[in-house]
Amino acid sequence: MASIVKVGRRRFLQVSGTAGAGLVIGFALPSPLLRAAQAAEEPFTPNAWLSIDPEGQVTIWVAKSEMGQGVLTSLPMIVADELEADWGRVKIQQALADPKYGSMSTGGSASIRRSFTPLREAGAAARMMLVAAAAKAWGVGLSTCRAESGAVVQLASGRRLSYGELAPKAARMEIPKQIQLKNPKEFKLIGKPMHRLDTPEKVNGRARFGMDVEFRGLHVAAVARCPVFGGKIKRFDAAKAKALPGVVKVVEVPTGVAVVAKDTWSAFQGRDALQVEWDEGPAARTDSAGLWAMLHEKAKGEGATARNEGDALAALKAAAKRVQAQYEAPFLAHATMEPMNATVRVEKGGCEIWAPTQAPQWAQGEVARLLGLAPEKVVFHTTLLGGGFGRRAMPDFVVEAAEVARAAGVPVKVAWSREDDMRHDFYRPMSLHLMEGGLDGRGKLTACTHRLVAPSISDQMNPGSVKGVDQAAVDGAANILYAIPNLRVEYVMARTPVPLGWWRSVYASQNAFATECFIDELASAAGRDPVEFRLELLGASSPMHPVVALAAERSGWGKPLPAGRARGVACCECFGTRVAHVAEVSVVKGQAKVHKVTCAVDCGQVVNPDTVRAQVESAVVYGLSALLTGEITIEKGRVKQGNFDDYPVLRMREMPEVEVHMLLGDWESAKLGGMGEPGLPPLAPAVANALFAITGRRIRRLPLKGSGA
Repeated sequence: MASIVKVGRRRFLQVSGTAGAGLVIGFALPSPLLRAAQAAEEPFTPNAWLSIDPEGQVTIWVAKSEMGQGVLTSLPMIVADELEADWGRVKIQQALADPKYGSMSTGGSASIRRSFTPLREAGAAARMMLVAAAAKAWGVGLSTCRAESGAVVQLASGRRLSYGELAPKAARMEIPKQIQLKNPKEFKLIGKPMHRLDTPEKVNGRARFGMDVEFRGLHVAAVARCPVFGGKIKRFDAAKAKALPGVVKVVEVPTGVAVVAKDTWSAFQGRDALQVEWDEGPAARTDSAGLWAMLHEKAKGEGATARNEGDALAALKAAAKRVQAQYEAPFLAHATMEPMNATVRVEKGGCEIWAPTQAPQWAQGEVARLLGLAPEKVVFHTTLLGGGFGRRAMPDFVVEAAEVARAAGVPVKVAWSREDDMRHDFYRPMSLHLMEGGLDGRGKLTACTHRLVAPSISDQMNPGSVKGVDQAAVDGAANILYAIPNLRVEYVMARTPVPLGWWRSVYASQNAFATECFIDELASAAGRDPVEFRLELLGASSPMHPVVALAAERSGWGKPLPAGRARGVACCECFGTRVAHVAEVSVVKGQAKVHKVTCAVDCGQVVNPDTVRAQVESAVVYGLSALLTGEITIEKGRVKQGNFDDYPVLRMREMPEVEVHMLLGDWESAKLGGMGEPGLPPLAPAVANALFAITGRRIRRLPLKGSGA
């Protein structure tokens, strides 16, 4: 059970800066920070707050970042349901960065699954205290009272006290030692489709994203950064920039030269006028062709064993038929709709930050170290994120803004252009996959090997930290659910000067492409139907079996399609969730057109079905963009792509119909899986497999542009 503490009004005001009396409940998510604090027998500081004021307004603080995935609704739903709150009287508030929240990082499709039980316990504790307060006020037993829809009712008499009336009394009650959670059959919010609380303000324009931060005295800065990875300033002449109207200062920072101005236009005009000479460094010799050659050379060497069952090499030699294939996946940018930005005000003895980040505590800590401050002296406001996909987990853009604000001596919003964002990203790694499979005389798969060659995000961030296999790098490859009697998966690390970062579903996005396309190749070589082949390999007891079966059934697999269309299937498990896609595809004027994607999802239980559907639809959009046109290429140490003209994203006219079906079990036995990322990995192989059914040609390199498909 999560630790739960009661906090008095004075402490509440100190922590949150919010006035009001009433009941305040703190609840803690598991984290190394909290475990360390408990071990040191220090006071336990909660990581999120629930308050009820005398008017009955319920405020729930959310410690995760909202980047379109819906946590500003789903997380409060969990608390409010256990609290028996009136959903119409619930207000949400984004929490400030603080160690009392445990980990505030938003990533790994983990917000719901890691918060579910602690948030339930927090709401339940508050409900129990409110019931106890009512029972005491009436002088009756606890069992005669029940909480419902923002009030406590005495069952026998029908007497009723609102949460607002009870809040001051409940604040004096003791925290219950044993938390009594609701029977899931009594859920009123959890599991029901709920409209998102943040949608109205996003529609009417009141929602505040990072770029919307404004206050008196705020300046805007644009930074000239070396176009080559790792390059540095040799010299620069700021005279022309300083001569432009609106330009206030030109300052040098570790990442480049910043032009500080009164407005955004002046800042970018001033940056364009700078005359900077760069020391490009050794990375200037890097290009895409050389990087691919390096991966192929690495593939000839020894690999670290990620999974080894049976004797795959011996089984391959004995196979009646052997199939070989090679797959390649390129670097990809995140291309969030809102480019990077951060606003920083540095004052004597403190700092205040507004930024759209997935990891506020990481950025807060980095800025604190930079400025020589204690973390609590850095007040960090997390704004809404205009897309994240892993890019905004990195603290670089926040630290840079702090550098500029310190050097300029004025509050500064550092704004990135689309080109800045595209060319100074942390990219999804490129990868090479060498596959071989063996079939016996009856068309049964007897052996499979997968040699995966890719840079390691973990090793680049912490050189030398990966010894042998990077477990993250083999996600979607080493953990496949097929019952292959002889299976060997190897990982070969390849280092690159290109900055690497987490990208939606990370390595599963490319590993699933290779594994699921190859399974399709093996099915074809065996003369088997791709769905039947997969179901047989999975076995009836596999948790993926019903997922693939459901996707096939709902897609009409095996039923006739209009001339020129075909279906392809693929599946993948990642982040605790199993997903299968069936893509219905045609080829129009040499270009692939995806008409429909039928998705089957098993993420255990669901808090908000609307959010699950939206996440899968979003994954299809993002995955199709990458599949069709997504590719970052390097020339002379530079990223060639700069905007959506040469790095296109899916347009509305290209969007297929998406049909989402969920497998739901009972709450007592089902686990919660993540949903932000799992919908993406099966998309590319499902489309590629459908294209093979139409053209007879295998897609083994992404993206599809230029493939003739």
